[in-house]
Amino acid sequence: MKNNILILILTIIFMSCSSKSFDDKEKLWEYLRDSENGYLHTKNVNGYDFSIVYKPTDLMVTQELGQEYTKEDVEKFRKKYKKYIYFTLSMSRDNKELLSSTPKNRQEFGAMVNNLAFGMGEKVHVYTTKKDTLELLDYVYPRMYGMSKSTDMLFVYPRDENYLQDEYLNITVGDLGTYTGEVKFKIPTQKIKNEPKINF
Repeated sequence: MKNNILILILTIIFMSCSSKSFDDKEKLWEYLRDSENGYLHTKNVNGYDFSIVYKPTDLMVTQELGQEYTKEDVEKFRKKYKKYIYFTLSMSRDNKELLSSTPKNRQEFGAMVNNLAFGMGEKVHVYTTKKDTLELLDYVYPRMYGMSKSTDMLFVYPRDENYLQDEYLNITVGDLGTYTGEVKFKIPTQKIKNEPKINF
């Protein structure tokens, strides 16, 4: 009887720690965008909507695969992208991009363009609860010229297992002329270590 209870407890622990898997990237995105699953974090500050979502390795892999691929292709790209962690930051006001909703004149517009294109390394920081800062390796800011409902950016950091030993990663987004002050998020590292996968 005691053995059966022990096996049941171990099974529950294992299942809660194991990664979820999905048949395609659309179903994975649906799971990620449900804030109850712990990957999407949102805040509204001073009329601005901010969201951070962790982008699992397999979503990066799907960008490399064509219509036909082998298991070896999948593993090759998983190995390539597994070295890094990816966050997508979205910012909007009234369902519009920042450049469409915030600047009041040409000078403010130019300053914001410069910040978004070249200055986000100074505005967005990721650090552990011990205040160790992760090095920003790259970020991607695609200009949408008012065609999108939000300003979306991809941030890339090294996947350092020492940093992932902490319970949380803290992400701060500095003020971009929005008068929102510094916006802070706490991302559970367990969600990154047990990231969901795609059944390729």
